[in-house]
Amino acid sequence: MHSGILLLDKPTGLSSNAALQRVRGLFGGVKGGHVGSLDPLATGMLPICLGEATKVAGEIIAARKCYRFAVRLGTGTTTGDAEGAPIATAPVPALTRGEIEAVLAGFTGALLQVPPMYSALKRGGQPLYRLARAGVTVERAARPIEVSALRLRAHEGDTLELEALCSKGTYVRVLGEDIAAKLGTLGHLTALRRLYVEPFASEPMHGLEALEAACGAGDPAAALLPADWPLAALPAVRLTAPEAQRLLHGQCIERPADDALAAPTRGVHLRLYDADGRFLGIGEAGGEGAVRPRRLLNAVAPV
Repeated sequence: MHSGILLLDKPTGLSSNAALQRVRGLFGGVKGGHVGSLDPLATGMLPICLGEATKVAGEIIAARKCYRFAVRLGTGTTTGDAEGAPIATAPVPALTRGEIEAVLAGFTGALLQVPPMYSALKRGGQPLYRLARAGVTVERAARPIEVSALRLRAHEGDTLELEALCSKGTYVRVLGEDIAAKLGTLGHLTALRRLYVEPFASEPMHGLEALEAACGAGDPAAALLPADWPLAALPAVRLTAPEAQRLLHGQCIERPADDALAAPTRGVHLRLYDADGRFLGIGEAGGEGAVRPRRLLNAVAPV
């Protein structure tokens, strides 16, 4: 059974869930989940956790994401991107690069953003996009996001090419619409590519066609990163054989008081390894040397 993290280069026209199911099929139907959705229009990095690596998805789902996107000024659409129908037009003012960059500066840092109707957020058990397709609009509370960096890559005619590094929960379609509004017009996304999800910025992505070819030639597992790869920022704890057995049975253990890695601040998550360096899963510091199991890999659980 395959376990690991695949950095898929999702093609346009495919939903994140459809991409996940294609990947699961290539790896023999193993369980899996994607970390952060991409719209069908979007391309780029979609981390997919397979097998026991699904246990670490919660540690990376809140990571920052970097996007490159194009905003067409002058027209608003129902969805905020090119998949929606045009709903309004507005003149596009003559804009200098300096004027655009001054507006972009106001979209960095901590912000509040109203989620779009065309989103998977639910109201009364119904995804908002279903309500939107039925012509129903409901109030949505603004949610906090953070844009760490936003820069203008190109400005040609009525199109802006932008790049943003932003927090989980940022709707780039809404960001594009809001930027257009501050520029005195309307706008919608015509292209969106996720360049990376932290901490995978320097890691290569794999396309579906290349994965299918790898399956035809043998085993595609070479494309997988180990489950503990994105957890390097967590303190690592090497356990003795008796300690590992106790944790794998769901018990808390006490480490020596001078073991700095085993007793950091209470509640901090830990990477757990056995005496041979095998990754066991994620633990939690309980204070005063205590280590509690949190998400352990079934593949190493005791029989």
